Amino acid sequence: MIQLLNAGQAYTREICEVVQRDPSLTARVLRMVNSVYFGLAEPVKTIEEAVFFVGTEQIRHLAMATPVIEDFQGLVGKSSLFEWRPFWQHCIAVALMTREILTSLVTSTEESDYLAGLVHDVGKIVMAAAFPEHFTAIHRRLAEESGRLPDLEEKALGMNHRQLGGLYLRQRNLPPSLIEAAEFHDCPEEAEKERSIAAAVQLANLVARKHQLGDSGNPRPVSLDHCLDASGWTILAPTMSRETRASTYGSWLKTVEGIPSILQAVV
Repeated sequence: MIQLLNAGQAYTREICEVVQRDPSLTARVLRMVNSVYFGLAEPVKTIEEAVFFVGTEQIRHLAMATPVIEDFQGLVGKSSLFEWRPFWQHCIAVALMTREILTSLVTSTEESDYLAGLVHDVGKIVMAAAFPEHFTAIHRRLAEESGRLPDLEEKALGMNHRQLGGLYLRQRNLPPSLIEAAEFHDCPEEAEKERSIAAAVQLANLVARKHQLGDSGNPRPVSLDHCLDASGWTILAPTMSRETRASTYGSWLKTVEGIPSILQAVV
């Protein structure tokens, strides 16, 4: 699929054939193209039409997101009180914003930027699967108190979801960009190999939380100042003034506005 997508529109028929082999991906493509985001007068019923309207970039995102979401859904099951659908939406929103942020600041087009955003909160999934009672107690307490999520996690388990996510991805021999995005998305300055990816994920996560794109499970509000003062800026754009940061942030809002419709269609 990725090879065909990289080859461009010349292989649209072959792309459609691959999409149709995956029922889950097919359903997501049709839901997306028939969402209010595309505003079509007549519903699209075939994959060929859907791929034409959606475009290869959106198909690329769906192709990468679908297996990850399904694997993670299988990992956590449906027993937890945690709201997983908004959580998946948050992860996809962070993935989309990570691509937007890196493209605008460092012109990155690597596949790993989207995937890094998608798996940045994998530690929460692992925690819910491995320690369901602790996970539920942590988030119940988080809703009742004003404490920081990592502090509550460390008190209950001895490590937070970022550390657990990094450990999980490292044991599966995944690329450093994904590992460090999970482990350092709150503190990208501590990353050793892929600091730029971690920085973009940090900013994307803050943007997604501020604009309530999905729900990360962390109820603490995020302000504009928090977004503009994040350490990721000094990594991605070290000489940029705060005023220019605000202007750049404003340029991201068009993407932010289109994400809710995409999320409703995808998840």
